Amino acid sequence: MRKNVIFDLDGTLTQSEEGIWKCVQYAAEKMGRPQPDAETLRRFVGPPLAFSFRTYMGMTEQEAVRAVEIYRERYVRVGKFENRVYPGIRTLLRTLNRNGITCCVATGKPESTSREIICHFGLDRYFRKIVGPDGATMNADKKDLVLRAKDPEADEVWMVGDRKFDVLGGRDAGVHTIGVGYGYGDEQELREAGCDVYCATVEDLLRTLCPDGERAPGVFVSMEGLDGSGKSTQMDRLEDLLDRFGYEVVRTREPGGCPISEKIRTIILDRENAEMTPETEAILYAASRAQHVRQVIRPAVEAGRCVLSDRFLDSSVAYQGGGRELGVDEVMEINRYAVGNVMPDLTVFLDMPHEAALKRRYGASVPDRLEMEGEAFHARVEAAYREMIRRTPDRFVCVDASAGKDEVAQSVRDGVIPRLMQLEADNE
Repeated sequence: MRKNVIFDLDGTLTQSEEGIWKCVQYAAEKMGRPQPDAETLRRFVGPPLAFSFRTYMGMTEQEAVRAVEIYRERYVRVGKFENRVYPGIRTLLRTLNRNGITCCVATGKPESTSREIICHFGLDRYFRKIVGPDGATMNADKKDLVLRAKDPEADEVWMVGDRKFDVLGGRDAGVHTIGVGYGYGDEQELREAGCDVYCATVEDLLRTLCPDGERAPGVFVSMEGLDGSGKSTQMDRLEDLLDRFGYEVVRTREPGGCPISEKIRTIILDRENAEMTPETEAILYAASRAQHVRQVIRPAVEAGRCVLSDRFLDSSVAYQGGGRELGVDEVMEINRYAVGNVMPDLTVFLDMPHEAALKRRYGASVPDRLEMEGEAFHARVEAAYREMIRRTPDRFVCVDASAGKDEVAQSVRDGVIPRLMQLEADNE
């Protein structure tokens, strides 16, 4: 049986309120109107713009047309990218695609803008058709959009949306309808409109559309760097970026990441354990990692999520193999069973000379047991990191961490997003 799923865009695939609300406020200001309150702004997400300006802001037909023109002045410049994909949507689309289900988009947003947004987030490969009003007519009738988007050869067609307009348009077009509760409508609105199925979450939607299909795997990203290289700040920035692109992020750290591993972390970093031998330290890290991989990392990747870990095996290689002088290959062997076949798909390395990193780290807070080591130790750590990058250059995105926070974050984005898009394409 050939199945076709048609998605609305705003409130179904993307959380677009940031850009929409700012553009509505922009239009109100330019027209000398009072600024709409939060409840009024919320109603603008989903329905056609002219309808919303008339219904929610009391404009005449002519005023609404002018308001739409002003809204789009800002939207085409900046507003369309003030947006984020709902967490889990990437996995949903990849899974549907992997299982032979044809996906399309039918949106009241202009078609050219919709394509730009979908391409910006790297989702275009998953849609056979993207249908919206064109520049000539700007007809946003949902029934017409659904009929244009549907696969004529499909045996089963579903329209998925978050507002009553999506459900009513799908019903009028003669297709099955799903109302989603994670968007801008609510369950009562969608059920009263007559949706065939109500899905509260993206996970519910995946189970409804592809209950027995093979789920697309997730991705494992780690971040490495010398103490003081700015990892905490850039981890926050990268987590937000991945969330904006629709990855369901599981953030974790090493040592730690789960209860047993966190207990081992306390032992490793305790300043009172100064007599701990390098061999004991390396084995404790491996023990922590073995639990972390099996309890957190592997299950999350298998479920289609994006694991973002503050440090992984590379840190053991650098700090115990290099810093403690146990040897790179020896530490990798100690970790062979702990890691199994789990390694990051991508590792961001915040590149900074150890002298500068140490100066920054000591000025921030009280150092832990490893951070208290001398300059020669940290020089060996830096050298070991560079040896790992030399051995597996394709896995690393190396970023100059000495720049400002915003510049570093932009470099991380420029390095990570294209690589993740390519990984998705390679795995389809």
